[in-house]
Amino acid sequence: MKKTIRDFNLKNKKVIIRCDFNVPIKVGKIIDDTRIKNSLETIKYAIDKNAKVILLSHLGRIKEESDKVKNNLDVVAKRLSKLLNKKVIFVDEVVGEKVETAISKMKDKDVILLQNTRYEDLDGKKESSNDKELASYWASLGEIFINDAFGTSHRAHASNVGIASILPNGIGFLVEKELKELDLTNIERPFTVILGGSKVSDKIGVIENLVNIADYILIGGGMAYTFLSAAGFNIGSSLLDSENIEFCKSMLGKYPDKIILPTDSIVTKEVSENSPYMEKYITDFDNDDIGVDIGHSTVKLFKETLVNSKTVIWNGPVGIFEMDNFSKGTKELLEILSKLDAKVIIGGGDTASAAINFGYKDAFSHISTGGGASLELLEGKKLPGIESILEKQ
Repeated sequence: MKKTIRDFNLKNKKVIIRCDFNVPIKVGKIIDDTRIKNSLETIKYAIDKNAKVILLSHLGRIKEESDKVKNNLDVVAKRLSKLLNKKVIFVDEVVGEKVETAISKMKDKDVILLQNTRYEDLDGKKESSNDKELASYWASLGEIFINDAFGTSHRAHASNVGIASILPNGIGFLVEKELKELDLTNIERPFTVILGGSKVSDKIGVIENLVNIADYILIGGGMAYTFLSAAGFNIGSSLLDSENIEFCKSMLGKYPDKIILPTDSIVTKEVSENSPYMEKYITDFDNDDIGVDIGHSTVKLFKETLVNSKTVIWNGPVGIFEMDNFSKGTKELLEILSKLDAKVIIGGGDTASAAINFGYKDAFSHISTGGGASLELLEGKKLPGIESILEKQ
């Protein structure tokens, strides 16, 4: 088991907490502050233990100077201040004299948020490449490091793996919960996995790992059409991951009773908000049909498996849910899952976004905060940001 924030005496200590404040922002306003709220338990714990709290986070990608403006963490500092009911001191730099001066003046229970760690990516991608010098600098600012950013734990960055390699360290409450919920060692059965998303290539590792663990795998989304093509159906002009046809044929051949494919689909001739659409069985596709969502019969078929399940993990939407016309399948599955007497885990990324945006934020056992990280855990991979954390003795 990994060390946690509970394993340290935080009193009078400068505690660096790597958070995930990578929230959606439009025109300078935060659209969804879920990730900030998910970090509060760990931050409040450190404050209550009389620590000097130094927060690090990235926001978006910084590829050029102009990216700094839209990915400035100032707006996060303001929201965090309101949520904590306490002033968060924002330092508009991530390295340098301003940072050092602000930290030297800290009192117990103070909270400082430094600027976006990825600002350092403009100088040779120092953050994203886990630059040792940068990691050493950040580590010099504190005495204890806590990783509470599950969403970046599948990346070896200077602000997580780098600092952890230098300072005494542990995980925060958010990461602790993610690891517990996504642990597949003691699954209650039947165990059903729903996989969606666009490409089979994105899910090969997950399928190869979970096909040996799950009782059923329900396939939806764009990736379903590659499986359907591999099964011999005409998929029209639907998304096709042609490089992985043979993989799909192999999986269907080995696990015909475990992998369940759509029986019908919502199809359109053009993917747009106002394009006409209709429902068709997968045997009836025209050459110019584009599959964009699962249909009524597929929802019914999936439900037959889901109602008897005791554990369900869903990673990847089953349709183009961002468009109203093609969101029905995703919405209907969310409704079905919300009423199950089962442990239901929603993977991060688009699946979490769909669940939250469609009003199911509190309907499930767990909604992961990390799309890529949860995906890699489901593949059976080790996460660098977690592996770098000390084990309990």
